[in-house]
Amino acid sequence: MAHAYTPGLKVSQQTTLHCRRLLPISGKVHVNVGDAVQAQDVVAEASIPGDIFPLNLASLMGVSAGDLSGCMLKETGERIEVGDELARSKGIFGFFKKSYFSKTAGVLESVSKITGQIILRGEPVPVQVRAYVPGTIIEVKPEQGVVIEASVTFIQGIFGIGGEQYGKIHLACKKADLPLTEELITPEMRGGIIIGGARMSHQAIEKAISVGASAVVSGGIDDQDLKNILGYDLGVAITGTEKIGTTVIITEGFGDIAMARRTFELFQSRVGSEASVNGATQIRAGVMRPEIVIPTTGDSSGDVFDDGAVEGFLEPGTSVRIIRDPYFGMIGDVASLPPEPTVLGSGSKARVLEVKMEDGQQLIVPRANVEIIAG
Repeated sequence: MAHAYTPGLKVSQQTTLHCRRLLPISGKVHVNVGDAVQAQDVVAEASIPGDIFPLNLASLMGVSAGDLSGCMLKETGERIEVGDELARSKGIFGFFKKSYFSKTAGVLESVSKITGQIILRGEPVPVQVRAYVPGTIIEVKPEQGVVIEASVTFIQGIFGIGGEQYGKIHLACKKADLPLTEELITPEMRGGIIIGGARMSHQAIEKAISVGASAVVSGGIDDQDLKNILGYDLGVAITGTEKIGTTVIITEGFGDIAMARRTFELFQSRVGSEASVNGATQIRAGVMRPEIVIPTTGDSSGDVFDDGAVEGFLEPGTSVRIIRDPYFGMIGDVASLPPEPTVLGSGSKARVLEVKMEDGQQLIVPRANVEIIAG
């Protein structure tokens, strides 16, 4: 039987998720193997060293670099507060003394007798890693983080902005092909994850932000609407650090595209459930997809998903989404995988597959133009 491998999106009603929660630098892990954790529990934390503030203090004091250490009133390693007197010159015959008062809080890290420069290290930045999903710790990586096992409904999107958020599922659109407009968003959705249908407008996102929603999820968005929300064109290869207050995820693509029926029905069946979302997206090497994770009860069907890039097995019957024009966003099942390269309309040759749509139409598209909707 013909088959191939292609990247895919995970859309699963119930799966076992192995979620890796790691610190960016070495730190302290607060849990042990076998511990049960909730989504917002802190499982590990560290302190990132603060910014460095170099200062040519000898020049400011009017002394030579070699004489600076004799003027210092603080020792290396000592804590400095804003307004503290750092140094005082000896003056001439006890007169004309000059002092320097710190404009920065931190720790005095070094004093150079060669350059006359001192270095203040600013406040450390605390970093906390939360569990993200309720589950059980199955692995502890000392000073790094943990792996959590959880039974979840797991849905990956195409693109998102904003970081990790938490809240209850709210259904704003009654059908998958209805656009998400501002009047469908109500104050009762505060702190929740709003599920739309087709294209979401920037007015709808602004309304979601104003009511304090954690996230908005819908089928598509127009590029101009995204620009209106951010205030600039998004030209980076990775997202997730945007500070708009609400995470935004699209499940299908850019434009007026309805949410896939299967995805919409999954959300519909989990209205009122607590969920975790992350809009972080990486579209180049090391693909990372935005995601919605909804905890479930009971055992999964046996499949295990390790968060990270997904590789899928492409064969007849596999559900796929077309990701290039002129059929962008259309969903169907693989009908066949012809083994020989086919001449395309452009005149080039490529390996193709036949996709059977829900209405019975069969399309021939290059294999590189589809991605698996993994279940």
